[in-house]
Amino acid sequence: MAAKVLSSKLLKNLRFFTRPLVTSSSTTSSSASSSPISAIPSLNLTQKPLPTATLPKSPPSILDLQDHQKLFAPLPTKKLLHASLILHMAAMEPLVDFSIWVMNSRLMGMDNSIRDLILRAIRHSFYKHFCAGEDTVEAANCLKRLNESGLRGMLDFAVEFASDNDACDRNFHGFLSTVEAAKSLPPSTVSSVVVKITAICPLNLLERVSDLLRWQQKHPSFNLPWKQNTLPIFSDSSPLYHTVKKPEPLTPEEEKHLLLGQQRLLKLCQACVEANVPLVIDAEHSTVQPAIDYLTYSSAIKYNKDDKPIVYGTIQAYLKDAKERLLLATKAADKMRVSMGFKLVRGAYMSTERKLASSLGYQSPIHNNIQQTHSCYNDCASFLLEAITNGSHGVILATHNVQSATLAAKKAQDLGIGNGNQKLEFAQVYGMAEALSFGLRNAGFQVSKYLPFGHVEIVMPYLLRRAEENRGLLSASGLDRVLTRKELCRRLKAVLF
Repeated sequence: MAAKVLSSKLLKNLRFFTRPLVTSSSTTSSSASSSPISAIPSLNLTQKPLPTATLPKSPPSILDLQDHQKLFAPLPTKKLLHASLILHMAAMEPLVDFSIWVMNSRLMGMDNSIRDLILRAIRHSFYKHFCAGEDTVEAANCLKRLNESGLRGMLDFAVEFASDNDACDRNFHGFLSTVEAAKSLPPSTVSSVVVKITAICPLNLLERVSDLLRWQQKHPSFNLPWKQNTLPIFSDSSPLYHTVKKPEPLTPEEEKHLLLGQQRLLKLCQACVEANVPLVIDAEHSTVQPAIDYLTYSSAIKYNKDDKPIVYGTIQAYLKDAKERLLLATKAADKMRVSMGFKLVRGAYMSTERKLASSLGYQSPIHNNIQQTHSCYNDCASFLLEAITNGSHGVILATHNVQSATLAAKKAQDLGIGNGNQKLEFAQVYGMAEALSFGLRNAGFQVSKYLPFGHVEIVMPYLLRRAEENRGLLSASGLDRVLTRKELCRRLKAVLF
């Protein structure tokens, strides 16, 4: 039986359960003030968002991101040279556009020397920089190297989606092998294992389930006989435009396939319990996200019984309804005495979401500008940090944004969170925001790198998605480019003089 949606009155009353930030005064945007979750204490600053290559001046930073010698001390010069080259290449949009064109072209469908040459170039450039290896053995070696520099890893078998149950079964065994690999490694190296629901449950079935869940949100009397107990999936502001007419019920065959998908997820959860490692479920695009949240929350209710959550869901802060959904799910979990885990990200499907909404004649579910997304992320981070001190919830703050990380680190310090607290983890993608990762580590926080791995052909869709959705982020990675260049110059001078 689904948990009931909390009333707006109750949401407004939640301001009495949160403590204000002890920072410089901030103003709340008009969009935030009209939201029933506006009571969440804000991490926002009145100043404009800072360029990536500059450092925030307020509040006082507890992160030292200027001492490039100290930040990059664990990295050998060869790796630093390769990283600097790739980051500068990624900042050249014409080169990124050409690479995307090549990877999407018919050349990749041929079995000849040209395709082999392209794969070799990809393997030794972007793949080598952003991926941990082709199998669990190479990923484990990458993890050990990370651990030597004081970082941990989130292991991600980087398959994107499956269309049928045979593919789902193959992917499931890949994820299960990943959990087994994590189990065999020292606990200090692996922070979590990552799974995509679309890889273990057919994509078209998840779209059907999402349609049915959206229709039930519009019409609460609509019966879904297969639906299990879950946390709130929607809020009053959640977009429902994907489902314009009443969908047909799941057929017996579809119900069977849904059950198979649930069983794959539950087996992974059980394996993670035995390995004592959290399972982080990635968020995806809005056509399937309701089904993903449903499967995530129903699994969390079953496995997140003690003080250490095993199942982590993902909140995408670029969505306008992110704060309200987060608060509803957390409040319902508290009432049910379920310790939830949340990974907070900005989001990775912006262009897809905007195109879909526009094609259907609706406003985009994504915030109208980047500052609103920053504000939403910071507000959610503030709320989740307080949730750590008030209960048993776990939080992964995944961000490449220096200002957001600085604000969150300062608040965590003020709340007494840090120095090995197992409930808080900062995270960045492997190969990106290295200075920020080491700066957070040096400040005493647990920091993980998101480690995709798999054969080059398998990981290709992941690399394409990263390139297409994060081209702005890659081209704006000025801080790492500046600092790696300075550190390489320092090392060269030390050799010469």
